[in-house]
Amino acid sequence: MADVSPGDVHPGLGVLGPVTAWDADGNVIALKGPRHRSVLARLIIARGRVVPVAHLVDDLWDDPPADPVGALRTFVAALRRALEPDRSPRTPARLLVTEGPGYALRVPMDAVDAWWFERAVADAAKLPPEEATVRLDEALGRWRGPAYAGFAEQPWARADSRRLTELRLHAVELRAEALLSVGEADRAAADLRAHGAEHPWRENAWRLLALALYRTGRQADALEVLRGARTLLADQLGIDPGPGLRALEEDILHQAEHLGRGDRPAWGGRPGEAGRRARGDHLAGDGASGQADRRARADHGAGTADLGQAGHSAGTADLGQAGHSAGTADLGQAGHSAGTADLGQAGHSARTADLAQADRHSHADRTARPGEAPAPASPAGRVWEQVAAAYDRNVAPDARARLESTTGLLRNLAVTGGSGLLAAREHRVAAVAAAEELGDPELTARVIGAYDVPAIWTRLDDPEQAAQVVAAAERTLTALTALSSTAHGHAATPGAHEADKARLLATIALESRGTRLARGPQAARRAEEIARRLDDPALLAFALNAGFMQAFDRTGLAPRRDGIGAELVALSARHGLSTFETLGHLIRLQARSALGDFTTADHHAVAADALAIRHERPLVGVFTRWYAALRLDTTGRAPATEVEAAYRDAAALLGGAGMPGLAHGLLPLALLCLCLRRTLPLDFDDHTDWGPYAPWVRPLLLLDRGRRSEAADALHATPEPPRDLLQEALWCLTAQAAVALGDRRTMARAHAALAPAANELAGAGSGLLTLGPVAGYLELCSG
Repeated sequence: MADVSPGDVHPGLGVLGPVTAWDADGNVIALKGPRHRSVLARLIIARGRVVPVAHLVDDLWDDPPADPVGALRTFVAALRRALEPDRSPRTPARLLVTEGPGYALRVPMDAVDAWWFERAVADAAKLPPEEATVRLDEALGRWRGPAYAGFAEQPWARADSRRLTELRLHAVELRAEALLSVGEADRAAADLRAHGAEHPWRENAWRLLALALYRTGRQADALEVLRGARTLLADQLGIDPGPGLRALEEDILHQAEHLGRGDRPAWGGRPGEAGRRARGDHLAGDGASGQADRRARADHGAGTADLGQAGHSAGTADLGQAGHSAGTADLGQAGHSAGTADLGQAGHSARTADLAQADRHSHADRTARPGEAPAPASPAGRVWEQVAAAYDRNVAPDARARLESTTGLLRNLAVTGGSGLLAAREHRVAAVAAAEELGDPELTARVIGAYDVPAIWTRLDDPEQAAQVVAAAERTLTALTALSSTAHGHAATPGAHEADKARLLATIALESRGTRLARGPQAARRAEEIARRLDDPALLAFALNAGFMQAFDRTGLAPRRDGIGAELVALSARHGLSTFETLGHLIRLQARSALGDFTTADHHAVAADALAIRHERPLVGVFTRWYAALRLDTTGRAPATEVEAAYRDAAALLGGAGMPGLAHGLLPLALLCLCLRRTLPLDFDDHTDWGPYAPWVRPLLLLDRGRRSEAADALHATPEPPRDLLQEALWCLTAQAAVALGDRRTMARAHAALAPAANELAGAGSGLLTLGPVAGYLELCSG
């Protein structure tokens, strides 16, 4: 493949994640912009074959520039300098070569991580199982993210990206088979649990997981997995399990000897064989995320999420819910210090009193004697200490009640914000992991669903953690469905576990916010249907919160969200759900701001602040202070310096709020909007941290500096905005850059996206900032 000597030193090239290059010492090589990376990725896909210039131009641009071939040559020249920095001038390139009508990449097989991975998987299938496990661990460790991240859905990359993803699943199948062959069924089971939930239609995953559980002596759990798979396939696809799952279930029921419980079966990792064996043999499955799941449980558990958010992470305003936790012990609400809140088999023994004080120091009226804790200064503190001590004396350290009590305590801790919120997230993860380790889906459902703290912000702090929470909730939902369909061989009570299922569905919807996955809206609708049927006010409030988070499937939906907020306010006021009532007021503040009705928005800001003061919800003030800055901005009467000071004062509150998903990049974005609306110079430092908003801001900054060509490239690389509270604002930034560059295709896209929001103020739906009327940007795009 390569016209190079074996002893030559070459850069490493990576596509198992973002497209990357490394020098011989492992340092990342700067590849400049996305066009340069896409050229490199396109040549890697060609695997040494020549890619004609005309094909590269077609692949790189939907709307080519005036001189696309010249631009392509510029990208190739920059790549050559980056990949061969020591090449002498006028010396022919050896790696990225010109040949015939195009370009080709000449590098050895082991220079590209994807090519190395393919060979490693093929080699592992021929090795003894002990060596295969090591080899596959190394191979899977090469993955840094989705293949061709950033380009995976480009037509030229889609097929290879999907091929590599499938090969990764096959590698995990081989690894799981190898683990079973060396008697490590427990490791295989731990790895496959999350994977079965993430790839629910791959029957081999369920089959291998069931076999692994059986070999660890957990026959009942193995049958539960198989029956859960049967229910899932029937409910979602209307089909019966394949012969492999049916045969394994029968063999487990009869404790068939060939299942090899506790023995070491022969390793049979031949490529293509995994998944074809129907009985006994190792039943290879797919556990692509199993290792990550196992490590996460050892570290801080599966189902990670920002507590305080009903299972949804991300900078959400965790507004707290002091008084209504489904399935949560009342003691957890009153505040148990839980001595050693034994979070069970996840390896997290957490002293819950430490959690409760994570964001504050204790004070005392008297001086404590050496070795003695200070006496609480307030009546509330004394009650806390007494109840906690009684709880410690009377509830066994390993009692499951501690998990549920801890859940309620952590939820209340989350609403303190700051380090309290951060501590709550960490220990909430441990609680979910512990519940899953106990193997009780009903308990796990209560632990996950008890985090019904209202959430107002739509951007996730940690998408990976959110995905883990969704996976835990989906696993538990599947298990509950299986329990509901059969109970000791008899039909279960109709409607069994419905409330728990609704809470899990609401959690899934909350954790899926801002994405384009169909599962989020579907889960929100189903949760609301169940809550209305059960006539459960607290459950309905939680489900409405989930519905709010999924009310961003297009622009211009402020009226829909206003209706959700109005129902939340009325429902919560009737039933004493103070934090959901606060949430309802904040939702209406946002929606009425989007509609330019600031008089009504002012009313809801006052109401939210009053509830926050009465019920000690400090995070509410973060949002109302930002709203006050927005309100000052929209009057148009205050000088820009005064408005900027107001935004900076509001941003100062974010520093210790524990909501990075809200804070990251927000102040620069607000100031940019102020400058654009008032046609002020974009005087921003080159090191300004724009956070997640950088792709939409960059074209305008480059234009302001007169770098039109780079601005055009940046605009073409700009993705569609996420479906969240700022999507109208981000589309308007795209529209303004497109108009300035005369990019009519992008102007048309922005116009189509913004048209439903013609009567709204761009960005004001966040309650934080605005770019002014959407109608103005529509007019620009129509010009």
